[in-house]
Amino acid sequence: MDSTRDYETQTRRPVAFLGLGVMGHPMAGHLARAGHPVTVYNRTASRAVDWAAEYGGAVAATPAEAARGAEVVFACVGNDDDLRAVALGGTGAFAGMAPGAVFVDHTTASAAVARELHAAARARGLHFVDAPVSGGQAGAVGGQLTVMCGGDPEPFDAMRPLALNYARAVTRIGEPGAGQLAKMVNQIAIAGLLQGLAEALAFGQRAGLDMPLVLDVIGKGAAQSWQMDHRGPTMLDDRFDFGFAVDWMRKDLGLVLDEARRNGAQLPVTALVDQFYAEVQALGGARWDTSSLMRRLRPPR
Repeated sequence: MDSTRDYETQTRRPVAFLGLGVMGHPMAGHLARAGHPVTVYNRTASRAVDWAAEYGGAVAATPAEAARGAEVVFACVGNDDDLRAVALGGTGAFAGMAPGAVFVDHTTASAAVARELHAAARARGLHFVDAPVSGGQAGAVGGQLTVMCGGDPEPFDAMRPLALNYARAVTRIGEPGAGQLAKMVNQIAIAGLLQGLAEALAFGQRAGLDMPLVLDVIGKGAAQSWQMDHRGPTMLDDRFDFGFAVDWMRKDLGLVLDEARRNGAQLPVTALVDQFYAEVQALGGARWDTSSLMRRLRPPR
């Protein structure tokens, strides 16, 4: 955790956190470290028990139970269906939330489900903010995530100070669904950058260049990017057993391509890179980092 973060000046607010995977576990931990009373729920209950043993929060048997008394309910789950499961129905969070409470969805999901749940929340007198994140597990652990939000201004203002416990930037992009659409823009950019970087590094290797030196040189010029700085060296070392998994990226790119079919956007490079990721999966790389696009282009040994 980021020991330099100023937790002492915050007003303590009861919150719930649903979903304690590689992202949710540290995000909820930052809230607890800040002194907010946190009740957690996870589909695999043992993970919630382990989290509470580490941070001292409470464990709930259902999302509805976790949400009772919470001013803000955070969720970070797998996909649209998982999100509906923790939000809706008799045991879903909406059933336990008091009027005026805010549900914040950190799942990377579709813009359509964000609008659906915003409407369902409003019908119950609740608020819903779609708030996907960028920064990966390292960003969650370090409290350095970027959060892109869609929803109404008032609930955004209510959740933002809490989210800043695990984020460096929390920004309202626009109306319901806008956060998810902004995350899609992010994933389109990353997919193209990584494919370009993989091709550049593979080209340099085949040309017999000293590629660590080349990376150092071009990293000081117009080609510089976060991906080059943080993934270029590990790509050259053929190391991919960390980071944001290919399976997750393919899920995200599926959302992107579905949305593009609806809005008419032309994404030929994104569609091609998605198929390259399918090839990486076929190589056994479902859990490799997204920079493993390099593995398709590796020179023969």
